[in-house]
Parts: sequence; C-alpha cells; structure tokens
Amino acid sequence: MRACDRHTIEFDGETFNVDAGLIAESLGIGASQVQPLMREGRITSRCERGIDEDAGHYRLTFFHGRLRALLIVDAAGELISRAIEANTGGQRRTSARREMGR
Repeated sequence: MRACDRHTIEFDGETFNVDAGLIAESLGIGASQVQPLMREGRITSRCERGIDEDAGHYRLTFFHGRLRALLIVDAAGELISRAIEANTGGQRRTSARREMGR
C-alpha cells in the first residue's frame, strides 16, 4: 500500500482498492457520494493492464456523468499520473491534466 498525496491505492496483485477521496476529488463530488453512486451504477470503472513499454503499469478509469478520471498506477499501487477528461463517448478530450509526483 502506498500513500498518494493524502490518498491510498492498494493492489494485492489481482484487485485494486482506491480511496474514495481520490475518486471523489477526481470527479468533483463528495467522498461520501462515491460508494452509493457506485452501487447505483452511476459511477463505473475499468482497469487496464499495460503491455510492452507500459508493462507493470495499470490504467484505472472511473466514469461519472460527463467526466472520466484516469489514474495510472504501478504494481505497488503508486499513483504515477492522473487525468480528468470529458467523457465524450469515445473521443478523448482532455479538460484538465494533473501529474502526481512520487
């Protein structure tokens, strides 16, 4: 488990556990809203494993309304970068991009 800024991401080799505060901050909602919105299917997520030059990295994407938050993490759960984009139904338009330091 690694601390990312003030949030944590845990990875046990199969499953990621992302701090609700990080998801909420990325999607512009309150942390207490994350779990209920996920249960309702109004926040969805996807995990992709990197290959070739991206091996050892994972892209965690959280979708909510017109936003998607992309978190790039390594196998230790360290947040490498975060991007918040408009969810335009297939087109990738960046509305804000934030790099997280190690």
